[in-house]
Amino acid sequence: MTRVVAVLPALDEADALPAALDGAPVWLEIVVVDNDSRDGTAEVARRLGARVVHEPFRGYGAAVQRGLQAASGADIVVVLDADATFDWDDLPALLEPLHTGTADVVLGRRIARRREPGAMLWHVAVANAVLGWLCGLIARVRLHDLAPFRAIRGDVIATIGAVDRTYGWPLEFVLRAARADLRICEVDVAYRVRAGVSKVTGRPGPTLKAAVRMLGVLWRHMTARRAVPSLERS
Repeated sequence: MTRVVAVLPALDEADALPAALDGAPVWLEIVVVDNDSRDGTAEVARRLGARVVHEPFRGYGAAVQRGLQAASGADIVVVLDADATFDWDDLPALLEPLHTGTADVVLGRRIARRREPGAMLWHVAVANAVLGWLCGLIARVRLHDLAPFRAIRGDVIATIGAVDRTYGWPLEFVLRAARADLRICEVDVAYRVRAGVSKVTGRPGPTLKAAVRMLGVLWRHMTARRAVPSLERS
């Protein structure tokens, strides 16, 4: 049987976790990465049946990397936010290209018609569009959404080797996957209004800071010596 592990980085998500984990398939292993929370996130996650690991360095990338280490040996690793914005019913579609061997990395594209009103604020949509366009221009990967809901073949994670410890990790992950000539595709997913309080996307200031960090990742990718292969993406 295919072993699938879901990794959920979590910083002060005690209020959101019950909704975030509600409806998760029983066959799915769940790892919650407590990113130095102060609100009892770890205790709530354990009570809900998740395995908890700790990452004391506060940073999205650091938490994801700790979760990937905890998921070592999995056939497929799913990474998603712990804020209840995603629908577990979309998981089979996300996994299908990996099961059939047609992709190595699958990104959940949050299309407008499946987004709840208010789920994605205007500045987030703009940042997504700009970063997706730049990613296509620089890495030749057709990216419509810098998706926080993604599935990865376990045996290619080390090949990707994303190392950014902050909010640059999602973009670095895609760019490095492209550089490694991995097959990347997108599938449509729903997107809900988050549970709890947003630390980044709910405010323009932190969103801008995250976007600047991602632009730095793009610049490093552009100036890297190794050439980026031309890739065809659906």
